[in-house]
Amino acid sequence: MTDDQVRNYEVCLARRQHHEPIQYILGVQEFYGLPFRVTPAVLIPRPETEHLVEEVLKRLPNDRPLTIADIGTGSGAIAIALAKHLPQASLLALDLSSAALEIAQSNASTLQVSDSIKFTVSDLLEALPLQQRLDYFDAIVSNPPYVPLEAAAELHPQVREYEPASALFAGAGGLDIYRRLIPQAHQALRPGGLLALEIGHGQREDIAKLLSGWRNLDFQNDLQGIPRVALATK
Repeated sequence: MTDDQVRNYEVCLARRQHHEPIQYILGVQEFYGLPFRVTPAVLIPRPETEHLVEEVLKRLPNDRPLTIADIGTGSGAIAIALAKHLPQASLLALDLSSAALEIAQSNASTLQVSDSIKFTVSDLLEALPLQQRLDYFDAIVSNPPYVPLEAAAELHPQVREYEPASALFAGAGGLDIYRRLIPQAHQALRPGGLLALEIGHGQREDIAKLLSGWRNLDFQNDLQGIPRVALATK
């Protein structure tokens, strides 16, 4: 190793000793077989979210045009993975954070799907024109914030102290975003449209109640046997 390499290694090691996530130190995280640039502006994509992408791809045709919204896109991981596997789809990637959208746009460019995805600053679907909020989308997908505020102390420091709180926490019980998102999604989906949500540990029953007016309600477990993905159709 050169002197510069040794110094760089020591700097990285010191950052890791303070619990900074390796993904932020290296600036990259793999998701669904693709390399994503990540910074502290975005949540680090996790393997659990790959289940969400898998379930959506099982349920959507890949041989015809589709209109899909990814709400709370962060690094763009979900939208970009879907764009790679649904070549005829048009995606709208929404996030409240303009800094996150800059990272997502960079990832879309690097992974050559910029033509398939439009990025928009929005609080859920609220910034969209009326025509896109009524019977418009074939599918709406989201990995929203769902960690209860009261669980903050239980999180590992590398999560609690480094990843964006706005992408983690959703009020007492962790259901605040779902309570707003699910009614908006019901309006914005076409009849028969798919809603796919990542959910947190222990939230299945509460999410089922929030989706009680939907059809074809289904939950899929992650590799630990925890209900991780909620799916329903309008």
